[in-house]
Formats: sequence, C-alpha cells, structure tokens
Amino acid sequence: MYIKEIQLKDFRNYEQLTAEFHKNVNIFLGQNAQGKTNLLESIYITSMGKSFRTNKDREMIRFGEDFFRVRVKAFKEEELVVEIAVNQEGKKGIKIDGAKARKMSQLLEQIYIVIFSPEDLRIVKDEPEKRRKFIDRELCQIKPSYYDNLNRYKKALLQRNAYLKEPRIDEGVLEIWDAELAQYGSQIIAQRNEFIKKLSKISSQIHQGITNHKEYLEIFYEPSIQTCENQKQIFIEELQKCRRRDIRNRTTGKGPHKDDLQLKANGIDIRNFGSQGQQRTAALSLKLSEIRLIREETGENPILLLDDVLSELDQERQNFLIRSLSDTQIFITTTEISRQAIQSLGEIRYFNIENGKIIS
Repeated sequence: MYIKEIQLKDFRNYEQLTAEFHKNVNIFLGQNAQGKTNLLESIYITSMGKSFRTNKDREMIRFGEDFFRVRVKAFKEEELVVEIAVNQEGKKGIKIDGAKARKMSQLLEQIYIVIFSPEDLRIVKDEPEKRRKFIDRELCQIKPSYYDNLNRYKKALLQRNAYLKEPRIDEGVLEIWDAELAQYGSQIIAQRNEFIKKLSKISSQIHQGITNHKEYLEIFYEPSIQTCENQKQIFIEELQKCRRRDIRNRTTGKGPHKDDLQLKANGIDIRNFGSQGQQRTAALSLKLSEIRLIREETGENPILLLDDVLSELDQERQNFLIRSLSDTQIFITTTEISRQAIQSLGEIRYFNIENGKIIS
C-alpha cells in the first residue's frame, strides 16, 4: 500500500497543491511553520477521518475560506481514491472511489497509517488519556467495529454525565444509560484486552532487539472494570455499586474512559520508576509494534508518518527504527536531514516546503 498523489484545496496554509509521492520514502524539508506537518496531517485525515493535532475540523480550513478538501490517490492491489471535505459548519463529506461513505468505519478500512511524533515518545510517562488514545487509534484501524462501539459508548457517556448534573436524579433513567454503557463498553473492554495481549507479545520481541536482550518489556491492560466472561453484566453491577458516588460527583467514575496501560521492563514499572531512556525505548517499541500488528491483522503494510521525530532519537534508536522499515512507504518532516542516517532506506524523494508551497 502506498499513496501516489495528493491534492489540497484551502487546507491549513495550502491554497492549492498537487504533489506526487514516491512509493518508498518522501522527505519534507523546510523551516518551522512552513507547512510540513500540515502536509502530514492532510495525509493522516484520509486514513482516520480526523486530525492528530486538533479535535476541531474547522481549524484545518484555510483562513478566510469556506471549506477544505483533501484528495488522495493510493494503491493497494488496485487504485483507490479517497476524498474528504469539511465546511465552516463542521459538516464532513467522505467519498471513496467517488461514492459517498455512509459511515466513518468504511473509511478506516481503506488506508492504514501510523503517525510517530515527539509527543509519542512521552506516551509512557504522560497521562492515561494519551495511552487510551494510542489504543483507540490502532484498534479503529484494525477493527472498524471498534470505532462504532467507541463512538456509541462516548455518546452514551456524554448523555449519562449530562443527566448526572441535573438537580433531581431519577435512578430509573440512570439504569437506561447504564444498560447503554454496558452494551458498548463491554465490547470495548473485550477488544482492548485481546489487542493488548497481541501488542505485548510483539513489543517484547522488538524491545529485546532494541536493547540487545538486556530488557524484557511487558504491557498490561489496566481496565477500570475487570475483564471477565460475563462482561456486560459485571459492567452494569459496577455502575450500580458506584451510583451513589457518581451522583455525588456528577460524573461517571468507571468504564473504558478510565482504562490505562502498565509497562514494565525487567519487572519494573517504567512509567513511575524508569529512566527517560527506558521510557523512550518502550515508546519506540510500541510504535514499531503498531506497524507490525496492522500488517498481521490486515495483510497490508501501513504508511508511516514521522513528524520531526528522528531528531528526538539518539543514533542507536534511529538506526533500529530505520532498519525496521522495509516495504513501508514513509513520509518524514524535518528542518534538516542526515543523509547518512537514512541512506539504507533506498530511493528517496525530497520536497522543499516554504509558506504552503513546494518550491523544489
């Protein structure tokens, strides 16, 4: 799988752009704030339907314009065309090979992408929300049904939390929302549990390679509600146990929105007790595991977006990352590049970017 061409209209600081990419490596060069990451972002949304930088689609519309449009031509077995447009009202239109997509999960099955930015290097020590986001982003791609479950769960959670803020609470109404949360939340827990088991196995292998077998990495799922066979019923029972507290706090205290991951190297919790080097190595293991897991689950090599991350890695980790990227289309943003560091990547196409334009 690779992206052959992109067309932008009024996206961020790009008025109009058409660019053809190499199926191997593409490097976007330029000073800061010229549009390198914007270009990565435009590629990303054709896979995930949203940005990795903002939750507000309208922020991606060029200043003073009414809408943006991104169109990519990709190739996987045969040519694929994906187009996304968003207007100032926030209305989003998605087309796949010219046909309107009925739901977001249709898009998630088309182009598989992994984003790796400096922020990802902090995933081990940052707040649990970042680790949940990592899980969600991966699972939405390899299991589109997960996106539907997650979306419905979030809507039910929003409604339950809104009701908990009412001056008078009818527990019969809460039971309706409890059933809704349990229906979708139990499926999310089961899918996350299966995913983490696979991720832990792959990450352990990769981590041993990075550390020359000096460290053994383990990843554990820490669900807010325990995993079990009768997941839906246990979910409802947990919400009932916490009902008084939820009413008092006016928010839902248990569920997948409170889940987390624990990472251990040689049995030590590296989130709390690991060095920065250990945390970064574990983060690199996670990202490389993400690539391999997508390949194993879908049969496709995902496209990798490296957003100014090479400069954040030492030479040893850079070398390991680059050695791991065979048969993968790569897009790299950077202000400068060491030719020596990337010479093993094969054929490379360079794009010099200045003020929303490719100048060479």
